[in-house]
Amino acid sequence: MSDSSVLFKKPTYPINDALFGYLERFDRISSVSICYDDLLRFSGSICVFDKNDQDTLWARVYYNEFERNEIDLNLKKIYTLLHSDGNVEIVKFLNIDAIDYCTFGNSKPFRIKVRNILNDNYVHFYIKKADASRIYGLELEDILSPDKINFLVYKDTLIEEHIIGIPGDVFMETLLKNCTETEKSQIAKEFVKFNERCMIRLLGDMRAYNYVVLPIHDFDQVVYRIRPIDFDQQCYEGNFKIYRPQFFKENGPMVQLVKNKLQESSIEQYKNEERAALAKRLHSAAKRVSKLLQIMRRDTIAPPEHVKKLKLELYRYTHDLNFKKATSMGKVLEAAFGFVSRNYKNANIFKSGF
Repeated sequence: MSDSSVLFKKPTYPINDALFGYLERFDRISSVSICYDDLLRFSGSICVFDKNDQDTLWARVYYNEFERNEIDLNLKKIYTLLHSDGNVEIVKFLNIDAIDYCTFGNSKPFRIKVRNILNDNYVHFYIKKADASRIYGLELEDILSPDKINFLVYKDTLIEEHIIGIPGDVFMETLLKNCTETEKSQIAKEFVKFNERCMIRLLGDMRAYNYVVLPIHDFDQVVYRIRPIDFDQQCYEGNFKIYRPQFFKENGPMVQLVKNKLQESSIEQYKNEERAALAKRLHSAAKRVSKLLQIMRRDTIAPPEHVKKLKLELYRYTHDLNFKKATSMGKVLEAAFGFVSRNYKNANIFKSGF
């Protein structure tokens, strides 16, 4: 990664009582009693390879017969909570085709494949160790991004729905070169907006494998969207560049695309559009965001030295005293939202950076 600090393994921050209360208020608590540690009791595993016989870094795990029956039933019930408000009538039509485990990254997730035996349609969801900063990231994504995301929490366990799309690194390696010039311009536009969105809401580490590109077929064109899939670095790092995808070397092809396809005036236009959209979402969900920020302000989701470094960098970047006064990551984020809400109509507040 160029021009940014090396990311060390992030600690797991516990979910406090106030955050649990918020999650219960907004129906984020699972009634199914299965924990991440339950899935760690597998008796064996084999490597999972892709269609090109490349190791995916996932291992397919197996359990003894008694434990597997109980685990399968609880996983089916979790599926019903995610997709049909807990309607257990559909459990008999579901099959758990695979449970995969990944030791890559901080969250070490389990990936669950659930198939409908009536038509062979299947979906995935993930089970991870719950982490407060990741919960904040998921909730902010659901409230403030153009897309919705569903997740549940049970004690110290996090359940996330799968976000469909093509991993950013795979897209850049295999598909980007075949896009038309018009499509490349549209992708460049989307990356500018994605970069702005991550920066304002302090979602970090959006290197190529932590987001997906989603092609959407319109009646006469293909429109591309970019969505984050990893929320581990929400309000954690002290280096401001970590929150700006443009500074990761893995995103080099996207940054070059922006430079080649967009003029400076267009970049500023798209950034201003994204700020305006975010400001409107903040206004429409003001009460919910206020409740979340109230909890974040009192929570510890980053070391004090990270808070100090980030707030000073943001103060130098914006000259807003609210950043300088912040004493926690929640207050830093609150200052960022306040700054955007007050000033989003001015397209020249931020320099483009591209």
